[in-house]
Amino acid sequence: MDRRTWLRCALGLAAATPAASASPALAWRERALLGFGTTLWLRAGHADGAVADRALDAAVALLRHIERQMSLFDPDSALQRLNRDGVLQAPDPHLVAVLRQAQVVAARSDGAFDVTVQPLWATWRQAQATGRRPTADELARAQALVGWRGLQVSDRAIRLARPGMALTLNGIAQGYAAEQARALLRRHGITAALLDCGEWAPMGHAPDGQPWRLGLASPRDSARLLRTLAADGRGIAVSTDATLRFRADDLDHHILDPHTGRSPPHLSAVVVAAADTTLADALTKVLFMGTADQALAQARQWGVDAVVVDKAGQLRATPGWG
Repeated sequence: MDRRTWLRCALGLAAATPAASASPALAWRERALLGFGTTLWLRAGHADGAVADRALDAAVALLRHIERQMSLFDPDSALQRLNRDGVLQAPDPHLVAVLRQAQVVAARSDGAFDVTVQPLWATWRQAQATGRRPTADELARAQALVGWRGLQVSDRAIRLARPGMALTLNGIAQGYAAEQARALLRRHGITAALLDCGEWAPMGHAPDGQPWRLGLASPRDSARLLRTLAADGRGIAVSTDATLRFRADDLDHHILDPHTGRSPPHLSAVVVAAADTTLADALTKVLFMGTADQALAQARQWGVDAVVVDKAGQLRATPGWG
């Protein structure tokens, strides 16, 4: 089960099914589409159903455009062309914007979030294909290609400093897409919606008139609900060790520490709520790098709320989520 499928199971269970007493004041519309390697789900309400339809159609077109810039699943995406050629001239403004946000988080987190980790991920994937872990030499070679300072971003061009460098935006693109789609819906006059673009961007209330309710499942048992979170309008993102593992245990998985080349050893899941879904998405990786205490301290420093689940299954949260 991939990360975004797990998010579909872990978050939004309560939100996905409106109560029988759903308010008739708004006409609700939905769109489901494949994107970023998973199924995206958009729901919006408006007094005029035609307005909701137009807004959602525009959001789908925007998400398609963003995916063409940032997807690793599309060999012809702008990101894949950058990874192949080492330079991308006249980049799309969305790609420039997300990379600039990524670089801000990288600088402030001392590289705990780093979109240049793709060579590490590829090294782990190649080793997994032969039933083993990467050797120390293999990891060292990959780490020599990692470093956010080697990424140069401008409106005119994006450049990678060294041959063999490559980017992944899987740790931020879904949050960015959700935030951009939410802004577009607002411009269309939508005030109530829930967008699942791999990360979650809520607006207003659910069809039952209550806050959107998001259920956090156990990383070890997706059928077991650990906590229900009432969304307050902030973007919500999740990272977990449960969805893409390089081994059967929970020690080697897709979340990699740029400083060690290995998976962080302490946490199993991190949920972050932030005003910007893009930031929430990136910060789940920053918080994942440390212990539960360190993660909660980091959340306070960034001014966000977080829920963390450690390897033993213990759940802790910042005061904003009680």
